[in-house]
Amino acid sequence: MGICSSCESTHLQTAKLILQDGRLQEFSYPVKVSYFLAKNPSYFVCNADSMEFDAFVSALNDDEELQPGQLYFALPLSWLKHPLQPEQMAALAVKASSALMKAGGAERRRSRQKLVFSAENDGRGGGPRRNGGRSNRFTAMLSAIPE
Repeated sequence: MGICSSCESTHLQTAKLILQDGRLQEFSYPVKVSYFLAKNPSYFVCNADSMEFDAFVSALNDDEELQPGQLYFALPLSWLKHPLQPEQMAALAVKASSALMKAGGAERRRSRQKLVFSAENDGRGGGPRRNGGRSNRFTAMLSAIPE
């Protein structure tokens, strides 16, 4: 005979929203984008998975619900009018990583997560060039993965 125990986590997945000031809001219950926007009318919410370099950021509709396990950003409305630059994407990745680490308690330290920031070449050939010339399109993928 022996002792049987489980070390499986009962961690509840949450929707994570990174605010412009670097704070993290987590929602363990269904919440619509309009809930956040009612208190923050000069911002929009976007899904981190849909963000790409040199592309316009897509805002979620007011009636969409934030999904558990997904990472979202609250960004100023002015960002809707300009393509997302690599420097901005990198700054968002750092901000999100920092917010995720700060929000961690004992449970989070046991199941640490890293924010992955990757750029995938779309295969059009040639390296990025600044003055004229062809440039590659890159797809940025931001997501939290268990470590």
